[in-house]
Amino acid sequence: MKQLSRIQTALMLAFLVTVWGINWPLTKAALAYSPPLLFAGIRTLIGGLLLLMVAVPRFKKLRFKETWPIYLISAILNITLFYGLQTVGLNYLPAGLFSAIVFFQPVLMGVFSWLWLGEPMFPLKIAGLILGFAGVAVISAAGFGGHISIAGILLALGSAVSWALGTVFMKRTGGRVDSIWMVALQLLIGGGLLVSSGSFSESFSAIQWKAPFILSLLFISVFVIALGWLVFFTLVGSGEASKVASYTFLIPLISIVVSSIFLHEPLTVSLLAGLLLIVTSICFVNITPKKLKTPALAAEKKAVH
Repeated sequence: MKQLSRIQTALMLAFLVTVWGINWPLTKAALAYSPPLLFAGIRTLIGGLLLLMVAVPRFKKLRFKETWPIYLISAILNITLFYGLQTVGLNYLPAGLFSAIVFFQPVLMGVFSWLWLGEPMFPLKIAGLILGFAGVAVISAAGFGGHISIAGILLALGSAVSWALGTVFMKRTGGRVDSIWMVALQLLIGGGLLVSSGSFSESFSAIQWKAPFILSLLFISVFVIALGWLVFFTLVGSGEASKVASYTFLIPLISIVVSSIFLHEPLTVSLLAGLLLIVTSICFVNITPKKLKTPALAAEKKAVH
């Protein structure tokens, strides 16, 4: 894939971090108008249909009969569980707090990549993983004191685990499928599973098709899901995977600030302290020692080309 210029990379990263940060408070606000599973499914299906238009010209690369299990497993981990758990969980926790726990995912990726992808484990990464666990513990401590929902914390952690497992699975199988078809089909399959689940436990008549809900639905479907995933894989495919990972800490920060301003969510000491620990942990996990950097870059370039 063609290498991106610094300006292109910077603009794409700024777009991705901004829309994925706004997504959390926007989703929280939209849940006042819709049951969670149906909302998660509808927005994901719309995003998938938009990406399908991008994928159709690459039909020869689909090879669905050979690769359908990859699409199905990826859809369950990255879409059905990830979006399903987070959309339900936002009913139990403030959006900023929930996003801070979910973006513990890069730290979990450090463990899973070491276990299943053979990526190196070094002292700084170990320190980062410990700090990450400490950050989640600090944020979660209020829940054990009865101040926030334990169910919400568990749903946020479940969302982070499913996303981390889904990302590892995609890294292991990415060479066997087309990246655009992978994103489009996992959105369509995962969205279909969410709508099916929601239709059994929720009611379409409960959706209030008012202007704020429709605008939120369209913004999330187009910018957060369709364009967001497309930009994410463009960056990863051009060799910017580590840079994307290192900037994800800005997403919960944006979510917390936007949620505080527009949803009037409190900025507690434990939330800020836990977020600081998680931010530090993500930075540590994504700093590769010089002696490991050259082989890693060579392997990444080989995988891209």
